[in-house]
Amino acid sequence: MNRTWNQYVVKQENKTLVLSTIIDQTPISRASVAQVTGLNKGTVSSLVSELIDEELVEESGPGESNGGRRPVMLLFNGKAGYSLAIDLGVDYLLGAIIDLNGNIIYEEKRQLQSTDFDVVFPFLTRFINHLMEQVPKSRYGIIGIGVGVPAVISHQGEILLAPNLNWKKIKLKEQLEQQFNIPIYIENEANAGAYGEMRYGFEQMPKHMVYASIGIGIGVGMILDGQLYNGLNGFAGEAGHMTVVKDGRTCRCGNLGCWERYASEQALIDEAVDRQLIEHNQVEPFQKLIELANQQNQAVINLFEEIGTYIGIGLTNTINIFNPEHVVIGNQLIDAEQWISPAIGAYINKHAIGFHQNDLKISFAKLQAYSTVRGMAAFTIEGFLLKQRNA
Repeated sequence: MNRTWNQYVVKQENKTLVLSTIIDQTPISRASVAQVTGLNKGTVSSLVSELIDEELVEESGPGESNGGRRPVMLLFNGKAGYSLAIDLGVDYLLGAIIDLNGNIIYEEKRQLQSTDFDVVFPFLTRFINHLMEQVPKSRYGIIGIGVGVPAVISHQGEILLAPNLNWKKIKLKEQLEQQFNIPIYIENEANAGAYGEMRYGFEQMPKHMVYASIGIGIGVGMILDGQLYNGLNGFAGEAGHMTVVKDGRTCRCGNLGCWERYASEQALIDEAVDRQLIEHNQVEPFQKLIELANQQNQAVINLFEEIGTYIGIGLTNTINIFNPEHVVIGNQLIDAEQWISPAIGAYINKHAIGFHQNDLKISFAKLQAYSTVRGMAAFTIEGFLLKQRNA
C-alpha cells in the first residue's frame, strides 16, 4: 500500500514539474522538458500525453531543428479555463474574464452609486452573473472568482474593516460561496495589485517590490524575497494609515494625520474643493482636475505637485523600512503621472537614506488600471493549477 502511494506521489510531483516547466518555458519540446527537469524521455512523454488528454497542454507546429527531425513543440493551453476577476473600488466595479495565461479577453466597468453593502452585494452578484454569460466554452469553464477589495481582510476572506466603504466584519467570501458553486478568492486590492504587477508587469519578476495603490484611499502591497507579504494575520500593507502629520486631519479609520488624508485621490479632491478649483458636487471631479491641468491651470498643477510631495513622504518611509528594488505606483493617480512624478522623485531623492537608493527603481503601474484584476486572476489560476496537480 505504501509503495503504491509513494509511486503515486512521485508521479504527481513529476507531473507538476513537467507542467510547471511547460508553463514557464512554453513553447518547449519534449526533449527540452526532459533536459530541464532531469526526467527520462519516456516519463516525460507519458506525462505529457496525460496533460494533453486533460487539455492543459497542446501541441503546436514543429520547432527549429538541431540537426535531426524538427521537434513538435508543446504549449500551455491558456484557453482550458477562465478566471473571473473583479476590482471592487469605492465607487466602481471593474470586472474581467482572464484566461490561464493571464490575458484579459473581456472587461467591463460599472459605477457604484452607493457604498452600502446591502446595495453593493446584490449589484456585485448580478455583475458576476453577467460576466459569466460572456465566458467562452472550455474544458474547465470558470475556474474561480477573485475579488480585490480596499480593506483589511482575514485569511478566511472576511472583511474586517474597509474604512472608505464603511464596512466592518463582513464575510464576503462566505456570502459569495452561497451564491456561486465556484472557488472564491478575496484579497486586499493592493496585495492583488502587487501580485499582478510582479507576475505580469515585468519580464523578470522582482524579488523585493513595493506597490502603492493610490485611489480614494492608499494601500500598499509588498513583495519580499519573491513572495507576497501578508503579515501574521493577513493585515500587512495598511500603510495608508501611517501617521505623516501629528494631530492632522481626521481619517475614517479613526486616527489623525494618516498618509491617505494627504496623498490620495480623495485628499486631492477635498483640497481642490476647499481651494474652489472645482465645485463641491462636481461630476467626476478627478477627471475634471486632469482636464484643468491639461489646460495648464497652474493652481491645479500646483495642487498635483503638493499631492506628489505627500506621496513621496509616505513612499520614503516605506523605502527606508523595506529597502525594495522597485517601487510601483498604481490605481487612479497614475492618470496624473506627468504632474506628480517629478515631486515624488524629488522628495525621495532628497529624503530617502542614500544607500536605499542604490539600484532603486520607481515607476508607474505597467498594467495600468488592471493590476488588481490581473493579480486576482493569478490567485485563482494558481489555485486551479494546484488542484489539478494534486488531482
